[in-house]
Amino acid sequence: MKTLPLCLVLSVSVLISGISSAQADKYNPLEKQKSRLPEPIDITIQDSSRQRDIPLRIYLPAQKQPAPVVLFSHGLGGARTGSQYLGKHWASHGYAVVYLQHHGSDETIWKDVALGKRLKALKGAASLQNSLDRYQDVPAVLDQLTEWNADTKPRFHQRFDLKRIGMSGHSFGAVTTQGVSGQSWRLIGKRYTDPRIKAAIMFSPSVQGRANPEQSFGQVSLPWLLLTGTKDTSPINDTSVEDRRKVYQGLPDTIDKYELVLFDAQHSAFSDGRQRLGMPPRNPQHHPIILAVTTAFWDTYLKQNQDARQWLQGKPCRQLLAPEDEWQFQKAK
Repeated sequence: MKTLPLCLVLSVSVLISGISSAQADKYNPLEKQKSRLPEPIDITIQDSSRQRDIPLRIYLPAQKQPAPVVLFSHGLGGARTGSQYLGKHWASHGYAVVYLQHHGSDETIWKDVALGKRLKALKGAASLQNSLDRYQDVPAVLDQLTEWNADTKPRFHQRFDLKRIGMSGHSFGAVTTQGVSGQSWRLIGKRYTDPRIKAAIMFSPSVQGRANPEQSFGQVSLPWLLLTGTKDTSPINDTSVEDRRKVYQGLPDTIDKYELVLFDAQHSAFSDGRQRLGMPPRNPQHHPIILAVTTAFWDTYLKQNQDARQWLQGKPCRQLLAPEDEWQFQKAK
């Protein structure tokens, strides 16, 4: 599939005229916050209906008033301790960030396995059952946050603004995010969309097998931001960059939708853990771009910040990107 370089080209449906550069200059999604964040809280909850433990890591913002919530779902073989650069930055900008760890597809499936057998173990964990378990972990966590919010104990009492919830994830976590944010999956026969989620970000999204993208994503009804790279492939399901970009193509015109393709970015570009031996180092410019674009997206759709919207859809965002990066978005019709 041939794609045009879109760093400086937006979808034809987007009107740039009328955007005030003066207003956009007021907004900086990379601005360093002076307030020190509380230490992250590691806690494990149980979904009693499934007798299933769900480990969490929670970043609370410095301010005490209820904060918009962002959930993050790790990739295959990951943990609640991955991609911490996202949680720290989002929390510093006023979000309560909750990292989920999914048993059955987390780091425990490979840690005690011989090096030569780890890929097989990972492939075995990329199963339908683990997808379903992940989908059900999300509402269980949201239910728990609701209980904590109402609890009179000071730790979490009224710390979460549960009318403003975002969902995000990387790789298998992107699949999880897609599944609870509007995707239809023919093999499952039902949807796991949670109506409490108001916006979603997918790092390394993908289609399921040979599923038709329009059928899979045509019922999505909330804003989506998709991030991938020109080298973002995966040996688990032989996922190609073309597969990842089919998600944007399948989304309906009735939502605001965005896609960022970072030049030369591999699958690990969106994480912050140790890279495999022999892999080239991450581009140090990628993380600031990721933080800026995602923070502006949350601010636009969870905080209804119009300066953030103008930044995201205007020149400041595009000027942050490298010339080879591709950026496109389309406003809801």
